[in-house]
Amino acid sequence: LNSAYLELHYIPWVSNVCITLTAVPRNYDPALHPFEVPREYTRALNATKLERVFAKPFLSSLDGHRDGVNCMAKHPKSLSTVLSGACDGEVKIWNLTKRQCIRTIQAHEGFVRGMCARFCGTSFFTVGDDKTVKQWKMESPEYGEEEEPIHTILGKTVYTGIDHHWKEAVFATCGHQVDIWDEQRTSPMCSLTWGFDSISSVKFNPIETYLLGSCASDRNIVLYDMRKSTPLKKVILNMRTNTLCWNPMEAFVFTAANEDYNLYTFDMRFLESPVTVHMDHVSAVLDVDYSPTGKEFVSASFDKSVRIFPVDKGHSREVYHTKRMQHVITVKWTSDNKYILCGSDEMNIRLWKANASEKLGVLAPREKAAMNYNQKLKEKFQYHPQIRRIAQHRHLPKSIFCQIKEQRIMREARRRKELNRRKHSKPGSMPFVSERKKHIVAVVK
Repeated sequence: LNSAYLELHYIPWVSNVCITLTAVPRNYDPALHPFEVPREYTRALNATKLERVFAKPFLSSLDGHRDGVNCMAKHPKSLSTVLSGACDGEVKIWNLTKRQCIRTIQAHEGFVRGMCARFCGTSFFTVGDDKTVKQWKMESPEYGEEEEPIHTILGKTVYTGIDHHWKEAVFATCGHQVDIWDEQRTSPMCSLTWGFDSISSVKFNPIETYLLGSCASDRNIVLYDMRKSTPLKKVILNMRTNTLCWNPMEAFVFTAANEDYNLYTFDMRFLESPVTVHMDHVSAVLDVDYSPTGKEFVSASFDKSVRIFPVDKGHSREVYHTKRMQHVITVKWTSDNKYILCGSDEMNIRLWKANASEKLGVLAPREKAAMNYNQKLKEKFQYHPQIRRIAQHRHLPKSIFCQIKEQRIMREARRRKELNRRKHSKPGSMPFVSERKKHIVAVVK
């Protein structure tokens, strides 16, 4: 063992043998271990190489939909159950353990625009292009019983999104405006609006459960408080935000997926500038979902890739893609923090590992100890050029690789042009604008 050498003493006692273990402390004097750092560096290098060798994140593809997968929802109580809605109005419930579809419902005519599960897991809600909100039982109907919704609400306009309150029998829909509904009523408790454009997404805060955020097509992100029945404030960005997701561990933090290829993490108390701008995608970001730890989030993009970002870093730590995967519309991070699900245009749901090189199944104690030791070594030497190069290298599809290269040239050209303008202008006439503040137009309270 590294910490201590063990000596065995055999002491005869009556008819049995008594074994005494004596711990001898290890001498940590650096003079006795002259090559400790080079030895650890070599181990860290080998661990980093092996991590890339064993990085096989793709686990399974769930086939069965006959049209593109438009939305997904997680079961709040069951890790193995996930729901998906397609562009042909079909809803499927999947068992991830068996990797099979266990139930299919023809829920709507036209697209299934949004879906969410009730906080207790007994039922789920769907909205579609047919202007209806439907509540369905989570369990399959009995033999001979017809597949029918528990409740159906017929609205005046098309609903584009839905989300359920985390603790109460209340849900919110969005479309022409944000409506707050009680499950027992067929008309909304209150309607919230600010502006005249359609709203694409609405999300309840999992910690401060009375707060909710929405994204509108006029480039706004609007925050509401259910108790006041009025909007709190809104931030206007340069381009439209497709959806947002609240951090499950930090009540005031949310991340917005934008059309300008970036994601923005905001603190709702200081909307004047985002906390972090996450750049790496080369096309519009369509969906985002947080890990249960709140330390990372996953994003889905029109550029046919899925990326995992640490919440405090500007660049992704991982990118997933396949030859067959088309535009990724929706993405979810499972509640056990181990897997990622993504739904795309070509009718498939794909299951990925959240940590690409993680070994699945039960680990022996020695395996666990070796894994933790290697992880610490990689963290210790992560900034060494050779190790950093190997750890960060990713193979990308040619289209994404070329677009990244092209955007780098364009960004460099813009920076050079700005530098030249500043050089030939009156001192102080061209102030420096940080990358964070460039994309914010205004904050309205």
